[in-house]
Amino acid sequence: MVILNTLAYNLTRQGFDVQKATSGAEALKLARKFRPDLILLDVMLPGETGIRVCEKIREEDREVVIVMITAKDAEEDKVQGFEAGADDYVTKPFGMKELVARINANLKRSTASPGARGRILEAGDLWLDTKNFTARVNGEPLNLRLKEFELLVALASQPGELKSREELAKEVWGHAGVGSSRTIDVHIRRIRASLSSSDYEYVHTARGLGYRFEPRPKGESQGYVDEQATMETRE
Repeated sequence: MVILNTLAYNLTRQGFDVQKATSGAEALKLARKFRPDLILLDVMLPGETGIRVCEKIREEDREVVIVMITAKDAEEDKVQGFEAGADDYVTKPFGMKELVARINANLKRSTASPGARGRILEAGDLWLDTKNFTARVNGEPLNLRLKEFELLVALASQPGELKSREELAKEVWGHAGVGSSRTIDVHIRRIRASLSSSDYEYVHTARGLGYRFEPRPKGESQGYVDEQATMETRE
């Protein structure tokens, strides 16, 4: 409770309009009532875990930014948080400057990127509208979360170019820390699942190196080898 009050006090001083919740149930009620721009959610909550609360919030609101607070080096908590729909995380202990910077970066990216680029990207049977944050395959809309959409755009913007996890983390999350975890892999897996109805394989894995966007008709990508690494189409 002391940490909660301290965070609320300091964030209010930074100009944020803050609502406090002491349990998962209360967090859900406040999220529904106020429709916030960003939710700072601790994994450790009385009653339901922050992971489960994140899942419930994401079921009702695909746009709100969710930043999870996890214990230091709790890799599994981070992965579960991203799988539940979190956009970013901060690890304990953290300083207020770091937290505020992370909050501002996420808010800025949620309102300005990648839509500010305002481009239409087309490849194979995939269509991406970066201004309106919409994606289609064979004319059918894809249900992508914001970070999944941004990650797909980051790859599709430079087809054929190999991008490391750290490079993608900086481009999509604004910092390289995410690239050292399984976060990128989790999002790539979801993107591939969303694209499963396509006649193409789009995102290919270079073992130990990163990912590459290149549309290849399904069946032709098996056994594909380039000069740098064996490419895979499955996790």
